Amino acid sequence: MKKLIILAGLLTFISCKNTDKEEKPDPNAPKNMSDSIVGTYPHDTSSYTQGLLIYKGEMYEGTGNWGFSKLKKVDLKTGKTLKEISLPKEYFGEGVTILNDTVYQLTYKEKKVFVYTLADFRKVKEFDVNFEGWGLTTDGRNLIVSTGASDLNYYEPSTFKLLKTQTVMESGSPSFNLNELEYIDGFVYANQYEYPYIFKIDPATGQIVAKADLTKMWDRIKAINPNADVPNGIAWDADAKKIYITGKWWPELYEVQFSQ
Repeated sequence: MKKLIILAGLLTFISCKNTDKEEKPDPNAPKNMSDSIVGTYPHDTSSYTQGLLIYKGEMYEGTGNWGFSKLKKVDLKTGKTLKEISLPKEYFGEGVTILNDTVYQLTYKEKKVFVYTLADFRKVKEFDVNFEGWGLTTDGRNLIVSTGASDLNYYEPSTFKLLKTQTVMESGSPSFNLNELEYIDGFVYANQYEYPYIFKIDPATGQIVAKADLTKMWDRIKAINPNADVPNGIAWDADAKKIYITGKWWPELYEVQFSQ
């Protein structure tokens, strides 16, 4: 009987220790970043959105798919295209950003970066690169590129020379499928391709400090248009302090507020 009592006590101790271990919070886990929709606008369902941004109060969008890739200036309130150019059919357009009135657009597997004047979308340069293009943004000095892996890659705008690479980490492990990017108040926000998540990344450390789950929004979109694809597209209006998000072939674009 004494042995049974000792054994029971030992099992209880082990059980309590295991419970304590399971309940210990992960110090590297991202905080939950809740989202709320504060405005809804039409979005062109023919746009396979690869890049979305607002520059000096105007919205611009880059779209993908071979034969359908474009660079567009879009009226936010109506979703109508104000100006556009089509990429040659052999190119699959990807992320876009604007720095100093110059537009940069990645391509997917073609290993080209196109450079345009903002005023008339006239192509003035192209760079040969050695990566698949996915997402693109700028911190006001460098161009920041994602390639579908776990890194943020910093490039010099005038030469597209690689300056540095920062691995993005979630809960102590490298992230993956980083896609469309937007630089917002010192942080890089990123869609995770094929998932409903938006990451808030500290570019100094690569840590994902917060994470939004857009499942409810995505479900809403699929109820409106079953052909709509994944969330992809984050735009920051720095002057108005507003964030907009959409997705590939989505019928709607949303102004959202994130809270942590």
